[in-house]
Order: sequence, then structure tokens, then C-alpha cells
Amino acid sequence: MTVSMVRTHPVRWLGWLLILAAVCPAQQFAPAGAALPQTNGLEVEIRTLRERPAVKAALQHLSDQYDRVITDLVAITQIPAPSFKEQARAKFFAERLREAGLKDTHIDEEGNVVAERPGNNGEPTVMLAAHLDTVFSEGTDVRVKKKGTIYSAPGIGDDSRGLAVVLAVARAMEAVQLKTKGTVVFVGDVGEEGLSNLRGMRYLFEKSPLRKRVDLFISLEGGGDTAITNGGVASKRYRVTFRGPGGHSFGAFGLVNPAFAMASAVTRLSRIQVSHNPKTTFNVGIFGGGTSVNSIPASCWMEVDLRSESFAELGRVEEQFLAAMKEGADDENRARGTEHGAITVESRLVGDRKGGLTPASSPLVKAAVAATRVVGRVPMLNYSSTDANVPIALGIPGIAMGAGGRGDRAHSLDEWVDVDKASSLPGLERALLVTLYLAGVVE
Repeated sequence: MTVSMVRTHPVRWLGWLLILAAVCPAQQFAPAGAALPQTNGLEVEIRTLRERPAVKAALQHLSDQYDRVITDLVAITQIPAPSFKEQARAKFFAERLREAGLKDTHIDEEGNVVAERPGNNGEPTVMLAAHLDTVFSEGTDVRVKKKGTIYSAPGIGDDSRGLAVVLAVARAMEAVQLKTKGTVVFVGDVGEEGLSNLRGMRYLFEKSPLRKRVDLFISLEGGGDTAITNGGVASKRYRVTFRGPGGHSFGAFGLVNPAFAMASAVTRLSRIQVSHNPKTTFNVGIFGGGTSVNSIPASCWMEVDLRSESFAELGRVEEQFLAAMKEGADDENRARGTEHGAITVESRLVGDRKGGLTPASSPLVKAAVAATRVVGRVPMLNYSSTDANVPIALGIPGIAMGAGGRGDRAHSLDEWVDVDKASSLPGLERALLVTLYLAGVVE
């Protein structure tokens, strides 16, 4: 567990150092995964599919127009899109889909960009999505810096790269007028990051006209061309607020201090033992509070993330977390004066992501594994928290895959991707081949 970007304003109290010291050091966890399914016959089918004239032409288009992918990547990245403020990026993404030839493109009530490409039979309906929002706040410098084929900027991998590849797949299919049996829905969705609680996907699968139509779901998330996320990590997020009477740092010294209570609570949290398999984690990500350096704060707060591959383990760590918060307040109330009021603590649930699993034996996972092998990569199954959590939790087959290429430092200001064509193209080809195999190609 690590403390991520710390919001320094309006933290101005001496308890700061105590909290920093209380956060636990990083721990190592066993990797999650599952046995890969046998796909020999399916690989033959996908290799045959790849040689069909229309598909071959679409793959050639991906290669010929790869520079356009880089242009889109840069343009998307440089449009700020904090969660809940994705409108400008959504407008750009919708315009690019319309330019590609997808006339049935709109921005729905939640802010998702949705472009439907009808199939000859209409079924199955395959959704290919990438999320519009980033973890970065307004005012973050999102200009792309280039050094050879290494491009760096906040959000360039997560998930500008996914959005650029969704556009590339849509363009390739339209450019060669490739016909499918099933309908393909291209989506740029809002609210995947932070406390947005997957609001874009929740709307699509719970309220939108598409909610009962989507049969198969694929999210393109970041880079890479080997991982297939078929397990949705469940998570709960809390905003914890400690309150007390406050007072002058010198004159009221000796009264209970919410900062000390929170530091004690974080220390207790850091000592909780969690399961390595199924992987279970916790993190203190943001904290703040106080009014001035010479005032005992009347309140302070933090936001905490709890995750697990197992519902049972998530429930267990949640119970221990809530107990640690209460015990932190109790520690402070025993240690200092409460004559003007005791420390109280409120732990408010602000995010609740359901999880689950698309079995390795499902046709969707098998197709993704086979396509990964066909493009010359070694597949692996894993767990993560992505847009695919929503359909998976509803029993709809869903996965997330990398959009290709190398990259690192996601959620950091120095996030980077390698746009080298040779190493990036297999990921684009995989996305196209999986989509076409599932939707079915009509010559």
C-alpha cells in the first residue's frame, strides 16, 4: 500500500508528519491469475478469419493509418478530462467517430459517447469501450512530451491509448465497409476513475436503451497486449472524518486533536493482515483538514480504498478497517482532555464496486486468449478493477484488455507510452480480431 497524490491544501497542521509516518510501507502480494483455456481449434478459426479479404483489408488499414492513431492519442491526451468533467473530450471523441462514418453517434444523458454499428442479424451485440476520464484534477499540465517514440503526459496510457484504439478499430471497419452479423457498439464512457464509481458503465447497463441488449463486453484499458482481465476486483471506498472541539495550539494544548486520532487510526489500519491469495489490499489515498498551523483542527478527513478478489475477504478487511477508525478516536479520547467535547468519527461509504469473474471457459475469454496467441503474444488472465466490473457483476460476459504497446507510471504525472509501431500494432490487431470474431464477419 502506498499513499498516492496527497492533497496539500488545506492541510496546515502539525499532525501532518504523524499521519505520513503512520502510513504503512509497501507490501508484496502474490499475483492473481487462472489457468488458460485450451484454444487450439479457436486459434485456427481466428487465423482463418484473419485471412478473409475484408478482415485482411481492415488489418492493413490499421497498419497504413497507424500515424493517425498517434495523432489521436496526442489530441485526446491534451484535452483535460477529470472525472465528472469529461464533456470536451467526449465531444472530440464523438466527432472523430462521426468522421469515421458512424452516423449513429450520440452523447447520452450520463455523458457517454455511444456509436452503434448495426449488424446484418443484430445479434450478438458486442460493446468495445474505453473510458474518457482521468484521475488528474483541473489545471494539471497535460501537454504531451516526446522523446523518440516515448510520449509522456498524465493520462496518456490510462486511458487515452484505449480511446485511440477504439477509434482505430471503428475506422478500419468503416474504411473497408466490413459487414458483421452482430452489432458492434463503440463507446467512450465517463466515470471510470476515482470516486466516479463506474457511473458511465452503470448507466449503460442499468438505465440506457442498451441495458438489455449487450451480450459481450470488451474494455480497452491502458497499454500491453498480453493481459486479459476476466476477474473484476470488488472495492469499497470510504471518506472518514474525525471531528473535535478545536482550539489554539498553545492555549488549548492538551485537548483532543482529530489529527492525532486520525494518525492513530491509520497506524492501526496499516497493521491489518490481509490475504495474499485472493489478493486483498487497502490504501489511504487522500487526506486533509485544519485551518492554520497554530490551531488544533476541528476536523480532518481521509479517503480510503479497500479491494479484494474475494467478496468474503473484502467484507473481512472492511470490518477491521471500520474497527480501526473507531479505535483511533477512542485512543485520542483516552489520551487527552475531552472537557470541551470528545473526538467523533464518521466513516461514510462513497464508492462501492461489485466484482466477479468471467470464467476462463467462456467463449469471450477463449476468443481473447486465442487472438493474443495469433498476434504472437503470450496471454495471461488476471484480476483488476475496470469498467468490465459492471457487466461481470450482472452476469454479462466481460473482459478488459490492454490497447497495445509498452507503457508505465499510470496515475502519475510522468506517465508514458511507447508509440513504436512494431510493438504497438499487435495490440490493435488483437482488439480488431476479437471484436470481429465475436460479432461474426459477413463477406
